[in-house]
Amino acid sequence: MDLLLGTFVVLLVVIDPIGLAPLFIALARNQTRAQQRRTAVQSVALAAIMLLIFFFTGDTLLHMLGIGMPAFRIAGGALLFLLAIDMVFARHSGLRSTTTREQEEAATRNGIAVFPLAFPLIAGPGSLTTVLLMASSWNTRLEFIGMLAVLVAVLLLALLSLLAAPYLMRLLGETGANVVSRLLGLILAALAVQYILDGVIMSMGGQT
Repeated sequence: MDLLLGTFVVLLVVIDPIGLAPLFIALARNQTRAQQRRTAVQSVALAAIMLLIFFFTGDTLLHMLGIGMPAFRIAGGALLFLLAIDMVFARHSGLRSTTTREQEEAATRNGIAVFPLAFPLIAGPGSLTTVLLMASSWNTRLEFIGMLAVLVAVLLLALLSLLAAPYLMRLLGETGANVVSRLLGLILAALAVQYILDGVIMSMGGQT
């Protein structure tokens, strides 16, 4: 339960469903409510496909690339720590947002479900890294099922946040959403450091 709870918290913080709401409203401002609901469902479904592919193939991919778990835990922890800094300071870097040129490209597309919503806002570098760590952390079938349930649960929360984005923004406002993201960023920073420490300990112990 500790493993599953920790994984749930990390993935929830990385995807940050509350933080997605203002971004979704800004991107889908010219769409009707029906179009916004369809876009929300499509974006989460596409992100789920990407994350599930990484979840089922992550361990094999690391093995093929010759990357040991200690190295990946350290690298993943460093990446998540950078993401946590962005969240604490309420700034948007390339880890969780799009560049100016990418935004201009998105504005010329008919749909925003694939880009930038599904990638990189939901299934971005941070969430993909977290899923790879999840794929390498389970030891029993029960843990595997639990990890999969955690992934599905967080994606459902992301979907609910997008569907309820107008109500959330009226309730919280952008300032309130940033406050929530800052608090989650502090938690993520501590968890990211723990990943790095675990990787160092595993490396010193000669485990891969």
